[in-house]
Amino acid sequence: MSKGKSSAEKHEEAAVPVKTSFGSRLRRYLLTGIVVTAPITITIYLTYVFLTFVDGHVTRIIPDEWYQGFYRETAIPGLGLIVAVAFFIIVGWFATNILGRFIIRIYEYILDRMPVIRTVYGAIKQIFETIMASQSSAFREAVMMEYPRKGVWSIGFVTGKTEGEVQRVTEEETINVFVPTTPNPTSGYLLFVPKKELVYLDMTVEEAVKLVVSAGIITPPDRGQKNKRDKEIRNK
Repeated sequence: MSKGKSSAEKHEEAAVPVKTSFGSRLRRYLLTGIVVTAPITITIYLTYVFLTFVDGHVTRIIPDEWYQGFYRETAIPGLGLIVAVAFFIIVGWFATNILGRFIIRIYEYILDRMPVIRTVYGAIKQIFETIMASQSSAFREAVMMEYPRKGVWSIGFVTGKTEGEVQRVTEEETINVFVPTTPNPTSGYLLFVPKKELVYLDMTVEEAVKLVVSAGIITPPDRGQKNKRDKEIRNK
């Protein structure tokens, strides 16, 4: 991992333009900040959870004063979100500089030499770089399929085209589909479904998530029916 390019460098190469507007630069810095910060933050969090479990909540790695400092209630509503966005933008800007890239290479070099942590960090980093990439097709399409049995339909999200050994051992073209649970869409199942068995929906991913979270109470508008009516009107 250390011999390759850092997350910030890869994200910078993916970003196009030499001359960009101020808003475009801010957006690039924000995305770069998230890509750089999220993997290491999640890795540290998972490591802390594991160590806390082993210690049986007897020993605190971080003093209680630090927790109280971080989670103290704010007087201004929404201040936490503003600070978080500003923090990601600053990290993204810093990660695009020579000093920032050097620091990223150092901590990735250190993590690369930690047996278990390097695996967790590498997996999380790859997931975030794939999802945040502009050319990524992950979670951009909502689909339906007959699951868990014929006649019963489930909604899912396409995370990409199946590749590698999984595609090799299957006879047909297969698609990776994440089927979320209700009401918590962050958990679910990964299915490898033949493409011909998928029904691609016109609703957006956001609308599909609302449908899942609300357990079917919030039903998005039927754009397919509307497009069909508009086409019929134009043909008259």
